[in-house]
Amino acid sequence: MPADHGKQFTLYCHGGPNPWKVAIVLEALCLPYKLINVDSSTQEHKKKPYTDLNPNGRMPTLIDHSNNDFVIWESGAIILYLVGKYDKEHKISFEEFEQTSTANQYLMFQMSGQGPYFGQAVWFNRYHGEKIPSAIDRYNNEVLRVLSVLEDILKDKEWLVGGKCSYADISFLPWNGLLGWMSGFDGWQEKFPKVAAWDARMNELDSVKKMKAAKEALANH
Repeated sequence: MPADHGKQFTLYCHGGPNPWKVAIVLEALCLPYKLINVDSSTQEHKKKPYTDLNPNGRMPTLIDHSNNDFVIWESGAIILYLVGKYDKEHKISFEEFEQTSTANQYLMFQMSGQGPYFGQAVWFNRYHGEKIPSAIDRYNNEVLRVLSVLEDILKDKEWLVGGKCSYADISFLPWNGLLGWMSGFDGWQEKFPKVAAWDARMNELDSVKKMKAAKEALANH
């Protein structure tokens, strides 16, 4: 799986949500990148040469060719690397330490709360061979709990931190996109109107539209 040194970055990805958080950040910061799809259906991500880059065998992994081919994996760590090193104008990050700390708080909530619970809900709703009602109920309820937390956070503001869309907001978007694809969440927009409006605002961003175009182009390649 050769990297493309014609671009500043190579982003290894698959169809799941986590790589696309990183792609939105790259688009928002106007950083040129090449996407390489790793075929999870053949367990390519669990074998060399991919595990030489990412021993955890998950997506995404990023290579920064402008920084001695620096390799970093885990989507949250990649996002912090990109904004820390390349967002000098604070387009989607913050100059103030306290606002940065709050943004990191929400990024950690996405990584520890939204991602794992949404992921397990997807698994038990769509992929697990045996339907286990108790597991489906547990993870569907956790999805609803996470949405209720976000609804409360957003009750009197449009963005999570500092009155602007930041990397903290962006990190939630790709997983939000699975709500219409899972069973049991019809009408979630009416139940969580602040979250729905926040999600709609993010979907109108140029960086998000460009990410979706890049994802579609990769799928049709």
